[in-house]
Parts: sequence; structure tokens; C-alpha cells
Amino acid sequence: MIYRLKKKSDFDKLFKKGKKGFSKSLTMLYFPSESFKIGYSVSKKHGNAVQRNRIKRLLRAAARNSFADLKRNYRIVIMPRVAEEYTFDRFLSDMNYLKKKENL
Repeated sequence: MIYRLKKKSDFDKLFKKGKKGFSKSLTMLYFPSESFKIGYSVSKKHGNAVQRNRIKRLLRAAARNSFADLKRNYRIVIMPRVAEEYTFDRFLSDMNYLKKKENL
């Protein structure tokens, strides 16, 4: 089950103390924790509210598939990079790449 990261203080802790992982279309901040929580940060650079919400839906769907079998609990923030087109397959492959690269 995937729980959402909601509090501003949780996001701030990850931005200050979290480890960073980079791929072609995503930036991931993560930190070991007692429970698994994930949040998404999509800035206004990505377009209007409709476009940002679509990106968040794609990220949530990819995270459901990618982070279902983690070995430990983490707090994670996923941030997409600005691109012309955003696809589920691209997000899924980059999340799997980051998971493998960072040994999550």
C-alpha cells in the first residue's frame, strides 16, 4: 500500500537531508524511514493545473508498479524534469532505473 507524503515539514526534511538520484526524466529524493511514504512535486514550469495534475496521475500510477516491492521503508519525493511529452512508460522505466541505481 502506498501512503502519500503531505506535510510541508516532511517535504522540507527531504529537500534538506535526503539523498538524490537522477535519471533522464526524473529526480528522486529519498531518506530511510520507519514507514513508506511518497510525494510528488510538479512545479508551474510544467504547464497549467490540468497538465500538472495529469503528470501527477502518471507518476502515481508508475510508482504503484515500481515501488510495490521495496526491501526497506523510505520517504520519497519524485520530481519530473520539464519535457515536451510525458508518458507512463518513460516514468516507469526511469523509476525502475532509479530504484536499481540507488539500491532501494
